Amino acid sequence: MKTKLFFILGLSLLLIACGDDRPDRLQANIKSAEYLTDNLGATLDTNGIRNASILREYARLLSEEKPQLKPLLTELSRDASRQGPLFQGLKKRLKTLQEQPQVLGDIEAQLFESENLMAATDPLLFNDALSDPINVIADMSDGKLARVNAISKQQSLRANAAQDNGPGSQLVGNPGYGQWQTDSSGMSFWQWYGMYAMFSALTPNRIRYDSWSSGRDYSYYNDVGRNRYTSPQQAKSQDNLAARTKKQFAGKGGFQSPYAKSKTGASSISSSSRQAQQTTSFAGKSNYSKTKSASSFRNSTTTTSRGISRGK
Repeated sequence: MKTKLFFILGLSLLLIACGDDRPDRLQANIKSAEYLTDNLGATLDTNGIRNASILREYARLLSEEKPQLKPLLTELSRDASRQGPLFQGLKKRLKTLQEQPQVLGDIEAQLFESENLMAATDPLLFNDALSDPINVIADMSDGKLARVNAISKQQSLRANAAQDNGPGSQLVGNPGYGQWQTDSSGMSFWQWYGMYAMFSALTPNRIRYDSWSSGRDYSYYNDVGRNRYTSPQQAKSQDNLAARTKKQFAGKGGFQSPYAKSKTGASSISSSSRQAQQTTSFAGKSNYSKTKSASSFRNSTTTTSRGISRGK
């Protein structure tokens, strides 16, 4: 009777350990993401992010030097606030988790996205992500303004054997600023959003996806932050485009995803960015589930062995 009691107790503990508490964890993560997003917004409001201040100042200085670029520079400087595409992208992802989490996939996909979103609200990571619009302005200043968190344009182009895609090239591929569209010939090209379309007038040639993929230069978004600052829907669109293009170029010299190999170019990034750079998959298992699985295995092994031992 005593042996049976211990067996039932051990089985109950095992079932509890194996219970699916991911929905509860998801709700807790969403609450945390709400708080962290609000905190990031407040930090921007109070000029608490260094690169946000640099971005505003660079935009102001170059506007005085090249007043014809002021509309574009004003738009770029919006990323130093809640109104910019970088912060607004986080808000949209949070709203999806709050109101339509099912569009992300199963509970594991939802949990994975919630963890990514929480990480993306880290002020240090956000600060690093602002280096792209800053360096776009720096490059347009003809060397008068220094790049931040990145080696010089000339050094980067040489190190990566990259093509010079002109002003704004650090933002190409980033869904906050534009999108890939397909023309009548079936070729994909970069189309800027709104005021960013001014980059088209500054760039001699249309940026084609296939040539950009093989010859792009370093940018923070494409080489470090893409896994944190891309929604699952955007990531799926990027993967689908790469798959279509690979099929299109089969037998014509081949095609390699633009993200198959990271480019050289970062001069200094935070520990948060280094961790983000190591996250290579959008479809991976959530950290919570990994930890829970390991914990459940240890607990179940311990509980079972105790039950057998006490029954002897």
